[in-house]
Amino acid sequence: MIIGVFDSGVGGLSVAQAISTALPEHQIILREDKVNLPYGTKLPEELYNLVLPILEDMERAGCDVIVIACNTVTTNIISELRVALQTPLIGTEPMVKQAAKLTKSGVIAVFATPATLKSKRYAWLKQEYCDKVAIIEPDVRNWAQMIESDEINVQEVRDIIAKVLQKNADVLVLGCTHYHWIEHTIQEIALKKATVLQPEDLVIQELRLFVHSKD
Repeated sequence: MIIGVFDSGVGGLSVAQAISTALPEHQIILREDKVNLPYGTKLPEELYNLVLPILEDMERAGCDVIVIACNTVTTNIISELRVALQTPLIGTEPMVKQAAKLTKSGVIAVFATPATLKSKRYAWLKQEYCDKVAIIEPDVRNWAQMIESDEINVQEVRDIIAKVLQKNADVLVLGCTHYHWIEHTIQEIALKKATVLQPEDLVIQELRLFVHSKD
């Protein structure tokens, strides 16, 4: 089976590597759109016009399923992309449902792009699962570019994590796959004060179900 993975930049590589480790018998095609970074400040119609041609090309390349390894794209336009494409799509979105179940303090922090935080899908997730949970949404709009350029400002990351911990957040949701590359740094800063969530395992679970459905 050919599994496509798409992201605006290096975040997709993290997801592709996790999939390759979990499902080594399958071929992976990874596509990025680094020319048009960052995605996190773009409008939905801009995203659609950028992403659809790339996914159509992946469809022509024979992908049996495509993982949208981008929270911004998933939360803003995955429904429209599903209408336009024949290939099944698996998305990634902030794990607020899981965070709401895990939190003991009743406070979680979601690290995501402005476009994700403004999306209707994210608003629905919060309304559906977090009616009794306080959500902190730090301004990390520069993190994706910082990670893409491999110029990590560890002190900035440390300061932001420290602030959300001071506000009693005990679950930290990584709502952008770029942030997976600094997951270990975030875990080290959080120590045992907070659990860090990111969706690679959920994506792999969905892929396993899809693969089994085709056997």
